[in-house]
Amino acid sequence: MELANIEQLLEAYFEGNTTLTEEAKLSTYFTSGDVASHLQAYQALFTGFETARDEVSKKEVYLPFEKKSKNRSWWYGIAASLVIAIGVAGYTFSQPSLNSEEQEALAAFNKSKGAMMLLAQNFNKGAEDLALINQFTVSKNKILK
Repeated sequence: MELANIEQLLEAYFEGNTTLTEEAKLSTYFTSGDVASHLQAYQALFTGFETARDEVSKKEVYLPFEKKSKNRSWWYGIAASLVIAIGVAGYTFSQPSLNSEEQEALAAFNKSKGAMMLLAQNFNKGAEDLALINQFTVSKNKILK
């Protein structure tokens, strides 16, 4: 085989881009006696692969017997549905139900809250204007001194 072809096949082999026939060519090249000196480091690798391919285990392998389990996955679906239903029902029934008087009080509270927020916003605008007047007063006092 041509040495350049072997080097290209070896490069493709380590990148994982070779076919089985190309790998067989590499194996026959490296297991033969005439390997280029700069490629002899790979000879042990392919010789080891060849040796491992011929190994056979004489030990018997016992696979554990698995009982044919009944398909009970539908039980999991039923259980999950029940848990969700109980959770939704518990959440729904735990919500406080307000009578008409409490609802009116809540509406009045929300209106008062909105009015207080408006008042606080206007107060903050006025406070900002006062800060500007205070700065004006400080500057005026510096100039008049």
